[in-house]
Amino acid sequence: MSLPPGFLEELRDRASLSQVVGRKVIWDNRKSNQGKGDMWAPCPFHQEKSASFHVDDRKGFYYCFGCHAKGDAISFVRETENVSFMEAVEIIAREVGMPVPKQDPRAQAKSDKRTQLAEVMEQAVQWFRLQLRTGAAGAAREYLAKRGLSEKAQAHWEIGFAPDSWQGLWDALKAKGVEDDLIFGAGLAKPSTKGGRPYDTFRGRIMFPIRDARGRAIAFGGRAMDPNDKAKYLNSPETELFDKGRSLYNVKDARAAAGRGQPLIVAEAYMDVIALHGAGFEGAVAPLGTAITENQLQMLWRIAPEPIITLDGDAAGQRAAL
Repeated sequence: MSLPPGFLEELRDRASLSQVVGRKVIWDNRKSNQGKGDMWAPCPFHQEKSASFHVDDRKGFYYCFGCHAKGDAISFVRETENVSFMEAVEIIAREVGMPVPKQDPRAQAKSDKRTQLAEVMEQAVQWFRLQLRTGAAGAAREYLAKRGLSEKAQAHWEIGFAPDSWQGLWDALKAKGVEDDLIFGAGLAKPSTKGGRPYDTFRGRIMFPIRDARGRAIAFGGRAMDPNDKAKYLNSPETELFDKGRSLYNVKDARAAAGRGQPLIVAEAYMDVIALHGAGFEGAVAPLGTAITENQLQMLWRIAPEPIITLDGDAAGQRAAL
């Protein structure tokens, strides 16, 4: 069957090759470096005592310097389990919790919609960035300056501002011809329950784009400017792009930093990650909720064998760590 564009790439992103291969081999711990995803073992495809079978967990490929077997997680499952390509895909998808699309036209339509949603999210990133330069964002700029964020840092993190208006982003996206269902589907606006116009999800907040391991903008986190706001931090609702329990703030750059040997540090919130990065700790991430989920723990362990948990010492931070 034909799979929608992007599905296999996301499956390979979620699946840890070392975990898939690790069920069939015994790693040579003297030769392997788990922190860098550099793993060695005797080859499962031919008889040998030396560890000539190499797994590059970060790139997602294996290669045997003895028999020259090579491939990715899917080909490994195919060869070791003697199954078809689609059966191997289904085995790995079940392990990482990804439903395999059915063979019908709607699968392609769903993939196309995800691409469209990602494009709308990028438009929102740019719009929020522009709003940070307006007069309405004076207090937001002042707050960021007090927190030590230079304009260069703000640009690096793509920090923006959501004005305290009901339809600011909605009107901007509609003016560009974006369809209603895509704005709703991206979690950027909500329909009125009183029969009025749709309203923006984020209002009166400093905006932090949340990107996935591929670098796509999938959600936003917004910090309230009003100290009396009940929700100091507000995340996007879950969408076809955004699964809060499977996402980490700054995961793409942190994974690259960990690959260079930097420690993986789990902080409480966006500003903590940014502060750590500014202090030279580029391998910092933050969960996007009140607790670290099992899926997030798996993501962390795939990046580094010993992530450092530095959540706040208050009750909320302790609950999140537990």
